[in-house]
Amino acid sequence: MDKRVIFAVGVVVAASIFFMLIGKKPDNSIQAAQNPVDQQARELYQQAVKLKERKPVEARQLYREILEKHPDVDNIAEVQRELHQLNMELILSNRPVEGKTIIHDVAPGDTLGKIAKKYGVTVGFIKRSNGFKSDVIRVGQKVRIWQGDFNVFVDKSQNILLLRDGKEVVKIYSVATGENNSTPVGEFTITSRLVDPVWFNRGVVVPPESPQNELGTRWLGFDIPGYGIHGTVKPETVGAQVTAGCVRMRNEDVEVLYDFLPMGAKVTIVN
Repeated sequence: MDKRVIFAVGVVVAASIFFMLIGKKPDNSIQAAQNPVDQQARELYQQAVKLKERKPVEARQLYREILEKHPDVDNIAEVQRELHQLNMELILSNRPVEGKTIIHDVAPGDTLGKIAKKYGVTVGFIKRSNGFKSDVIRVGQKVRIWQGDFNVFVDKSQNILLLRDGKEVVKIYSVATGENNSTPVGEFTITSRLVDPVWFNRGVVVPPESPQNELGTRWLGFDIPGYGIHGTVKPETVGAQVTAGCVRMRNEDVEVLYDFLPMGAKVTIVN
């Protein structure tokens, strides 16, 4: 065969192999150009991560933007988890947040109970968000108040409970709901709040300290007799439909929720 022909064939084969390799090699810049929406979401996420320590309010807005405008981005679960963590840190910090926080100057005769009633929050919430170790306050002391509308949304199909401030989701918890669809559906109100509740089980009084007390460490009762949100002595059951109709949470979770939800807080439950 003529050497020039052999050379030409060799060039063609080499070129083909080269372009095949180029085609297989990932090119982030090309992918970004082909997926401008994903690229924008990645940039927003990177900005949020950089800002969340120094400027958490601005970081929270970026996380929200990702959830609203880019719900299909690959790391959406991570975005949601970091947003909820940031929500809790903001609410329970001493940082002022425009439109959400005010400062109450303690006056003669003030107690945490009176302040909580004035602003429609719980004593536990004030203590958590101000880092108070006791109920003792002094005249002139400044107390930070988060002005929210905390409520709960329970989705039985997923066994999740959403703690919300208005319509914004603050945090998502895994819960147990009623066996055989026994948890009632509808809109309810918190009408009772108990620490270390006694369990009245078919006429038997089970004290709080008993390992048989299935209510755990907190009770948030609905305006429908016998139903509410409570803790558990069986944390391994959380996430399943196994209760007699109540919403069951891990004790450490329901203790936080208890401090967020005052009397009159709304609870919505859906199938």
